[in-house]
Parts: sequence; C-alpha cells; structure tokens
Amino acid sequence: MNQKIICIIPARYGSTRLPGKPIADLCGKPLIQHVCESVGKKFPYIVATDDERIIKAVQSFGGKAMMTKKEHPSGTDRIAEIAEKIDAEIIVNVQGDEPFIKAEQVEEAVQPLLDDSNLMMSTLCRKIKTQEDLQNPNVVKVVCDLNGYALYFSRSIIPFPRNKQYAEYFEHIGLYTYRKEFLLKFVKWPPTKNELTESLEQLRALDHGYKIKVIETKHDSGAPCIDTLEDLEKAREFIKKHLK
Repeated sequence: MNQKIICIIPARYGSTRLPGKPIADLCGKPLIQHVCESVGKKFPYIVATDDERIIKAVQSFGGKAMMTKKEHPSGTDRIAEIAEKIDAEIIVNVQGDEPFIKAEQVEEAVQPLLDDSNLMMSTLCRKIKTQEDLQNPNVVKVVCDLNGYALYFSRSIIPFPRNKQYAEYFEHIGLYTYRKEFLLKFVKWPPTKNELTESLEQLRALDHGYKIKVIETKHDSGAPCIDTLEDLEKAREFIKKHLK
C-alpha cells in the first residue's frame, strides 16, 4: 500500500441514545480506545471529536485526536474538516462506536481504491443471517450489481422476496473509504431526496452517479456496533465470552 492512507474516527460526545458514548467504559477501557487500538495495528488514525473529554481520553492511552466544530450535521462532515488539514490520499471513515472493527476490514475496504484509480468510494457488507436483523430498520441493507457495486441502500427489506428461493440479503457495515478530493466534494453537495427519505448519507454518492464498491468482509466479528446502553452491555458480554 504505497498511497497515503489515514483512518479518521468521528467521535461525538452528545449521542442522543447514549451520551458520552466514546468514553463509556468497556471492560476497563473507554470504548474509543478499543477502536483506536484495533485500527492502529496497521494504520495511522486521528479521532475527530467535538469535546475536550474525548481528547483527554484519547491522549491518556497515547492516541491522536483533533478538535472539530460542534455543529457538524454528520460524522462525514466532521472527518472532512480534519481531512482538509492533513496530508493523505485515501481517507477511511471508521465509526467510533464499532469497538470490534478489525484492521483487516480496513484493508479489505481500502483495496478497491488501490486497484482502481477511477474509484472514489468503497465500503463493506456481511450476510444477514436472522429474521430479526432483516426486519430491523436500523440494520441497513445493500443490493449490489454483478460486479459488486452498490445499486441501492435501504432500511427496508431489499430485494423484496417475491420469489424467496433466490433471496439473499446483505447488511451494510458503515466503514467507508474515500479519495480525499472526492470526500471534500461530497460534503459540499446538499442532501438528496433519497438520502433524506432513508436517512442514509451514502445515497448522496449514488444519486450523483458515483460508484460505491462493496466488499463482503471475511473478518466479521459478529459483534454489534454500540448505539444504546443495552448494546454496551452486549459488548461487555461479547468481550468476556470471546476475547478474554
């Protein structure tokens, strides 16, 4: 990997469902530390935050963090503020509430941009294995074409199982890679109707005619991201059961 790749981890303090989420205790470490340590095994990273408490938490374990404006509407806008200031060709948006993300998954997501100089954006997916996840609007589904490029992302069940024997479903994993110049252009576009309808930012890229390569990860931990206190408890149990 000879292109300069940097992971930027957006970490906002004021989560609606779990305030202070990035510094919530997860088995003796702040949640954000798990993300940083995993990604940091293979890639440089910067935590992009809006709160001094997160800066201090990251610095306490030797990580790097930078302050951003509080009023950013999304994590993508937050990472773009940092991306504009740093020397990098490929920016990886690693969610700050994914403590079980693996550096190998970042490699999987980055590789398409290394292979194709015309590609601007890529991401990951995994197979949906339960009816609960399939029915859950918080589990975002993706349908791809025969070459692995996203056709659409939705909170609804896609494709619709008119003929169930052919149906196969994939969950979108919210790890994105962008070429820096594309990211800085992307955040200047206004939200599109599809994006606003689904509340899915990645649809903005599709609506503007850009391809998103979707890689089915081979390194899925099976653990959930953390949105609520219940998720945090599940993550603690996951660590005790699988990682201790």
